[in-house]
Amino acid sequence: MDENIAILKGIGLTMYEAQAYVTLVSLISSNATEISEKSGIPRSKIYDVLKGLIQKNYIDVEDGRPLTYNVKSPVEVLSLEKNRLTTELDDTITRLTNVYENGMSQVQAPIWRIYGVDKIINQELEIITRAKHSINMRIGFLFEEEGEALVKILKKRKNLNINILASPTCCINNKTFNIIKFFKDNDMPVHKADIPFVKVLISDSKEMMHTYTKFSEDKRTVLPETAIGIWNKYEDIARNYDERFMNQLHKIQNKKKKTT
Repeated sequence: MDENIAILKGIGLTMYEAQAYVTLVSLISSNATEISEKSGIPRSKIYDVLKGLIQKNYIDVEDGRPLTYNVKSPVEVLSLEKNRLTTELDDTITRLTNVYENGMSQVQAPIWRIYGVDKIINQELEIITRAKHSINMRIGFLFEEEGEALVKILKKRKNLNINILASPTCCINNKTFNIIKFFKDNDMPVHKADIPFVKVLISDSKEMMHTYTKFSEDKRTVLPETAIGIWNKYEDIARNYDERFMNQLHKIQNKKKKTT
């Protein structure tokens, strides 16, 4: 199947409508007979197909004998379709997210294990996206490209109160990665702290994510294939960890004030 036809089908055209539109894009203007011949659409179907394209605003028709069909610019037509689909997808995401979160709140034991670096990072990003007030993170290590993904989403959430406590460095692919410098260079509120080889993300004191991994014995390099995330939606536990986080943050901030 022609790639253009497949895409047009994917956004709502029938097979015949997609074929007719692609054909008319090359002809620019033509009659039903020629469109039928060039596209391979049966004569008995072509008028209904063209009528459907007119109703969907993909083409125009001029009166005459025979009728003349004029194609609309793909930029005009597909830009409108893109905007429509984006709006519909955003609305769908909102509706389904509400259903999902309502369902999650009914689960009896809201603790899940997540395996695999990509899935762990995606869950971290989802938690940050859902946050309404605050994100607090204790970072003892980072996976490859995780820092970039976190910074990208955190910069979009300017309304959040964001705090990061981090070890100075970690080892990724046998290379030293300066965690503190990375976040400071990206204008993230980070403080140097004594953090073990673990990562904790807390959102709104309501949900949290612990991430653990093994390390190589020689250079303490992260072994991503051993990574496991523990996603926890027990609010009492998340609140307790958040309080401990804020106590540690305040101690660090007070210590800095005394030395300045």
